[in-house]
Amino acid sequence: MSRAKTAPPQHSRRPAADLPPRDRILAAARELFYARGIRAVSVDEIAAAADTNKMTLYRHFESKDRLVAEYLRLLADEADAFWEQVGRAHPRDARKQLETWLQHLCEGMADPANRGCAFANAAVEIPEKDHPAREVIERHKISQRDHIARLCRNAGFSGPEKLADEIFLLLEGARVNMQSMGREGPCHRMPELFRMLLNSKAPD
Repeated sequence: MSRAKTAPPQHSRRPAADLPPRDRILAAARELFYARGIRAVSVDEIAAAADTNKMTLYRHFESKDRLVAEYLRLLADEADAFWEQVGRAHPRDARKQLETWLQHLCEGMADPANRGCAFANAAVEIPEKDHPAREVIERHKISQRDHIARLCRNAGFSGPEKLADEIFLLLEGARVNMQSMGREGPCHRMPELFRMLLNSKAPD
């Protein structure tokens, strides 16, 4: 699988001092939520990291729950943008798009700062179905799986819907395994397993 020619989105980044308050708050939340977990981070910590105060934070986000939802929506938008970049880099080549995206994910998992999927992590911490972040999580995961299936169909793979499920579940499982057993556990075989899976379903 080839290396992506576009810069992958980052899970976290330090808020720049010259950003507007709302953007600084989101950047700080992104850094802290991903590194430490949503429940472990307080609104006070986010405000301090954003160089602002709670009053300003609540002016832009009516609650911590809404801030969590916006944090995840930002990541979902960046993931969609990366899909679009890959599509522009490899137009009319669905298999190359899929392989490039998978290579990007494999490389991301090798990063020591990677703590797995931010959406899966959030889903574990937020079981409440009425939490505003749940809709963002579920919509993103459904969209990701559907995008994989569309590329599998366009690439002419046999059983594209089943293949999409297999890719999706392999990816989800590898991310969890990385956190439970480390990068030297079975998850390190993910690139090899993806190649085997795609080759087994490739059109004649």
